[in-house]
Amino acid sequence: MSEIGFSESVIPGKIVTIFGSSKPVEGSPEYEDALLVGERLASAGISVCTGGYGGTMEAVSKGASKFDVKIIGVTSAVFSPNPNEHVNVQIHTRTLYERLEKLVELGDGYMILKGGTGTLVEFAMVWELMNKKMITGKPIIAVTGFWKPVVDLLGQELEAERLGSCAQYVSIAGDASKAAEMMIKSLTAE
Repeated sequence: MSEIGFSESVIPGKIVTIFGSSKPVEGSPEYEDALLVGERLASAGISVCTGGYGGTMEAVSKGASKFDVKIIGVTSAVFSPNPNEHVNVQIHTRTLYERLEKLVELGDGYMILKGGTGTLVEFAMVWELMNKKMITGKPIIAVTGFWKPVVDLLGQELEAERLGSCAQYVSIAGDASKAAEMMIKSLTAE
């Protein structure tokens, strides 16, 4: 595994940053969905980027490890210094803020798996940067209906405030297979 410092990460090719929970264990539906996402993206030659630890991050990495792609783990000094065993490029950051910044910076597209407040923060940051046009043209795909109420509620609120529909930047995929298919299509159509 190669280790890259926070400020020095030039990684060629398309990369999808995937956000999700650290809690799912092997065999759970969330873990299996993440495994499938990693496998499908990597089979299309797309590298994957996660927070580098367990749960869905491990599952994405494990799925991608069957293929010759970069499996990037963005770790933080706040947590363990060691990523999951499937990561082949580690980017170590000092703080959670740096970690989030790097995860967003690396993505040519973003997938949001089921998760808790940490995943919500990651989703919100990507979405807000897109809404404020600080990043453009990058797909955001939320996997399964878990995030649909959040997207609908915020979309309605911003329309009521006459700020337009920020929901236009987020696609909801019915399942992990469809999400991977949508992302691959989006990134290979260029």
